[in-house]
Amino acid sequence: MVVDIENAVVKNRLKEILLERGITQSWLAKQVGLHRGTLNNLIANRYNTSADIAMKIAHVLNMKFDDIFWLEENESNDEN
Repeated sequence: MVVDIENAVVKNRLKEILLERGITQSWLAKQVGLHRGTLNNLIANRYNTSADIAMKIAHVLNMKFDDIFWLEENESNDEN
């Protein structure tokens, strides 16, 4: 799938993964050195994290980066 990079946002499936595994946001936040509120914003796609934090999350969850994070075209239209 080709994504328009200028209009792309990073999405994730952290909420689903945490629910499947019974992991709390507080636990994951502590493991990767984030405040729980920051992780909450990341999970809700209101915050894009740095590559090093994203890689730490993948490592702690023992998952491939691409199985958690991906690029998607931003569907919001700022032209009103």
